[in-house]
Amino acid sequence: MLDVEQDKTPIEVSFIIPHKGREDLLQQTIESLVAQDFPEEQLEIIVVTQNQGMNLTSLPSHVNISLIVRDPSDTISTLRNEGVAHSRGDYVAFIDADVALAENWVTAMLDELESVKTRVLCSAIQKCTANAPVLEKIRTSLSNAVVDSAVRFLPGRNLLIRRSTFDQVGGFPEHLVTCEDYYFTDKVHEHGDLYYSSKSSYIHLGEDKVYREMFSKEIWRGQSNLQSIKGRKIPFSEIPSFLVPIWILMFFLMFVVFLVGGLFVLSGLALWLMLLPIIIYSLRLYRIAKGEVSFFSVLKFYALYFPARIIGTVSGLFKTIRV
Repeated sequence: MLDVEQDKTPIEVSFIIPHKGREDLLQQTIESLVAQDFPEEQLEIIVVTQNQGMNLTSLPSHVNISLIVRDPSDTISTLRNEGVAHSRGDYVAFIDADVALAENWVTAMLDELESVKTRVLCSAIQKCTANAPVLEKIRTSLSNAVVDSAVRFLPGRNLLIRRSTFDQVGGFPEHLVTCEDYYFTDKVHEHGDLYYSSKSSYIHLGEDKVYREMFSKEIWRGQSNLQSIKGRKIPFSEIPSFLVPIWILMFFLMFVVFLVGGLFVLSGLALWLMLLPIIIYSLRLYRIAKGEVSFFSVLKFYALYFPARIIGTVSGLFKTIRV
């Protein structure tokens, strides 16, 4: 591990940033951490990268920052757990390497976490970039479906947790390639409330901009769907995310079989049943988006999202995908 010279000032918050790939986005992420309206000497930044040639000279030298280089085969959970093992803060903030936090993120999230005794994990809402494309608006609306409320799961892009709670949970699941944030936050939920707050925000710099990119990423994200079920109870609210892709695949296959067999009435019925959940999800998201995007754009999103998830889930049955 490489780090800058550290004094003995107590650290309040440790930022853990797992990283692989683009260093320009990582730079923007770090810049947003340096700009926090919180005493800089009480913050530390730990970057755990899989870029083998990366060193501290490519990162800001005036902040309390450490760099850990890990093997490219490690999962993102391994990177996060490694970062925590080298951290000193009473609170741990997990930040993706392609997000820019609002300046009040630390102050607001600490306040939200400590203002209610039952809260154990907090996250800020997502905001769009200026002149955001339609896909980014869709993703942002989907992320902000429920705001200023306790939720069942939280994505891993920006999370604040007490170190004591992290230790109780036992860290992130290193056997999962994707879906690790859902698994982790589900375990944290056993110890208290997860809170999604609008008092601060972040911009996802690496958000999908075009549908083809989104399709590829959803295939990758879906490959640990079934593995993520093991070792935890599945809440009722999560069941549709597993059943809907199966539903769509089943009726698509029936549609093809009936069509080839000349059973056109049955093929039409199978087609309608295949499209039904896509339409229902699209209507829900269109209502959440409040006119920011057209219904056609939302329908196109789900028409690609669910097939990608099906491909990813099926491929995950036959092979272990590494990052």
